[in-house]
Formats: sequence, structure tokens, C-alpha cells
Amino acid sequence: MGQRLSSELWLLDACAQAELVREKKVSPLELVDAAIARIEKLNPRLNAVVWERFGKAREEARSPLPEGPFRGVPFLTKDLGCTTAGEPDSQGSRFLKNHRYAATVTTELARRIRAAGFINLGRTNSPEFGAVATTEPLAWGASRNPWDLERTPAGSSGGSCAAVASGMVPVAHGSDGGGSIRLPAAACGLVGLKPTRGRVNMCPGTEWVSPVSVLGFQTRSVRDTAACLDFASGPMTGDSMSPPRPFRPYRLEVGAPLGRLRIGLWTSLPATIPGRLHPECRQGVEHTGRLLESLGHTVEVAHPGTLDEAKTNALFSRIWPVRLLAALQSFERKLGRKASDEELDSATLFWIERARTMLATEYVEALEDMDVFTRTFAGWWASGFDVLVSPTTGTVTPKLGELGLDAERLPLSLVWSPYTAYFNLAGQPAVSLPLHWTDSGLPVGVQLGGAYGREDVLIRLASQLETARPWSGRIPPVNAGA
Repeated sequence: MGQRLSSELWLLDACAQAELVREKKVSPLELVDAAIARIEKLNPRLNAVVWERFGKAREEARSPLPEGPFRGVPFLTKDLGCTTAGEPDSQGSRFLKNHRYAATVTTELARRIRAAGFINLGRTNSPEFGAVATTEPLAWGASRNPWDLERTPAGSSGGSCAAVASGMVPVAHGSDGGGSIRLPAAACGLVGLKPTRGRVNMCPGTEWVSPVSVLGFQTRSVRDTAACLDFASGPMTGDSMSPPRPFRPYRLEVGAPLGRLRIGLWTSLPATIPGRLHPECRQGVEHTGRLLESLGHTVEVAHPGTLDEAKTNALFSRIWPVRLLAALQSFERKLGRKASDEELDSATLFWIERARTMLATEYVEALEDMDVFTRTFAGWWASGFDVLVSPTTGTVTPKLGELGLDAERLPLSLVWSPYTAYFNLAGQPAVSLPLHWTDSGLPVGVQLGGAYGREDVLIRLASQLETARPWSGRIPPVNAGA
């Protein structure tokens, strides 16, 4: 491998790195060694990687690897789900970290990642049990945003996004229970797709976050997102939910012709959220709307009316607490001990205290209300719209320490993430794209939401926007080449 190629590897997406391996221009071990060097260089500043498996990764790189589409490409796994049996799994929690909890199962997604040829270098920072939209767990300390070290990389896939945005690895695992793939993608200038519910298998061991959470990836390019979805998606025998199979591989949707779409623009906060939409977030949607019109699409200011209803905006907080409490109790059973309040972060305590006041019948009622919302929400697409374009976040990326669920910080937290959880409740796909930037250079995400099962439409449209307004040349100040 030449010196110039070695110095530029971090700029290449996963598809490009895999192509170098296939062409024998670089070996898997060279890719792994280079990524490890980048992590060792950047992690002291970003705190993105919380557990390293460098020795095992080098052994795997020297051994025969599966002939998958990403053979030899380095990868990182979020420390929340996607486990490998016998390896540490803290879920961002001091309770699990202090008692040295190790995963008891290898999940289907972890198996598929290995079969695709990726080499996992470790696990990335996450807030405890994904309970808050910033990555500042007491177990591991705060991750920092490579665009501005004083700002959060968001959460809960903040460590993964900080790692990918800075160039440690080209792609990393993420998960999304209310925006946890899309919010960090917006904060870090990445592509973050939340697939349709059931598209990526969550068995075994991560079903506790059902029915709202899904698994996915943090990438720098649309083609990486599409190619990862190809190998990761597909049902297992006995799955309780399985969306329609795609018409063809998602990678073939990248750059494919796209007819005229009818697109709704949402340029305001939900009516029940106090505060105001940040001008930069509004501009991101408006600029994207004009770009979409120039590309031949029909664009109008419109969004589903149910999103302005108080009952809709209270729905997530009636479901998520119970799922989080179920997770904690599951880990308590595995460890044979109860977690004390002193071992849990404040956001976790906020949710589990709420869950403990709920009756089982109230949770069932919430699930019934979610079914009603899902049908109402889907009806907007059935009425003739193809895509809903909105901000991913309601404000520019906050500084570390500004987000939380206590009374002082909750107002900003509500404005930060008012747009994403609807797609978790309805099970529909949505993607955040880095289509807008502030004058100071901060990325601002724009969310594209699709109909149930129509990741193909989102990938085609995202690819069209990536070509029309490319972001690959935007590099954060903290990067592997600096």
C-alpha cells in the first residue's frame, strides 16, 4: 500500500475500501491497522470508543474472512445491542459495567455483520439504555462532536457517529428507538436511515426495545447505507413482524431514475411543543424544498395533522418507559442482583420512575393508541404523498450538558428532538441527510420520511440529493487527517 493511499484511506467510504481489498490494492490487515491508528489518535479527544478488541480484530484480519460485500473493512459496534456472546456489553450503564456484564448471546445482526466481511474493532459510547438524546453516560463520560468539541454528538448512537464523522471507521452500527440513528447523524453530518420496523432482525436479546426501536447503521454515503441494508435486512423464522421484501437490492436504487414525487414540507414545530423552530433548521427544509422543485418534484407545505395533536405527542412517553424498565429488570435477573439508584443515570431513573406508576392496562391502552396513530399517520401517504420532509432536529446541536430530562433542561430537549419518534411509533422508514450547514460550519440534518416499507424511495431520493448537493467534501475540524 502506497503512502498516499494510506494517508487517504480515512476519506473513503466502506464501499470504496471494500473495492480496494477486492482489487488487492490493500489487505484487510492494512485497513485494520490504519483504523486502529486513527482510533488511538482521535479517541482521547472524542471518547467515541469505550471498549477495544484490537487484538482479536488483527487476528481476524490475518485469517480467512467471509467473502461478503465488505470483506476486510473495519467497523465499530454501538454499546447497546448487537452483541457477541462472551464480549463486554455495558449498555452505557455503570450497573452493567461495574459488575462486568458480558453478553450471553450473539445477535443475528452481529452474525450478519461478520458474514458481510466487516471486522469489528470495538464498541462505541452510548447513553445508558439509550434513555436520552445525548451521549454523556456516567459510566464512560461524554462523547464529543468532531465538528465542535464543546457540543454533543447527540444520542443514543453518538459514539458511533463521532467515530464515523471523524474518520476512525467508514461505517458503524446504530440503533433507533426514538431518533437515535437520525439525531446523531444530523449532529455529526452523516447519513442515518431508520429502516421500517422489522426490516433488520433484532433477535435475540434486543426485543425489549420493541415495538419502537430498530437497528441500522451510521454512514457517510448513501451507497454505504443501501449496501448495509442489503446484507442486514431479511426475516428469520418465527419473526413476529416482517415488512414486504424490497423489489430489488437497495444498492441498485442508488442513482436509479426517480419519477416526479409529491413531497410535503413541514416547516414548523409540532403545535404542542413550546418554543420556536431554529431559523437554521427551517432554512434547511426550505432550501431542500427548493432543490427538490428544481429536480422536478411537486413540493407543498403540508404534514399529517395528527402530528399537532397533544395525544399523539404524549404517546411515546407512554410506551418507552415500560420498555426501558423491562430491559433493566432483564439485566437484573441475568446478574442476580438489583440495581441501586446510585448505579443508574438520571435519565434512566426518570423513565423507570414513570414506568413504575403505570398500570399494565395503561400500557395496553398506549399500544392500542399507537395502532390508531399508525393508521392515521400512514393515511397521509395513502392520500397521495410520497415523502415528508422536515427538520431532523428543532435546533442546532446543543453543547454538552445542555440536554436532559430534568425540569431545567427538558424544554431544550423537547425542541431538540420533536420530529423523529413519530416514525418509530408508526414503524415507517426515515432518513436524516446533511443538507444544510450553519455559517459557523455546523451540520444541520434534514429528515425524509417514507411510507411503510418504502426504503427504496428514500434511497433513490437521498441519492439524488447527494448528487445535487454533495456533502462528502465537508470535513470536521477533528479528523483523522489533521
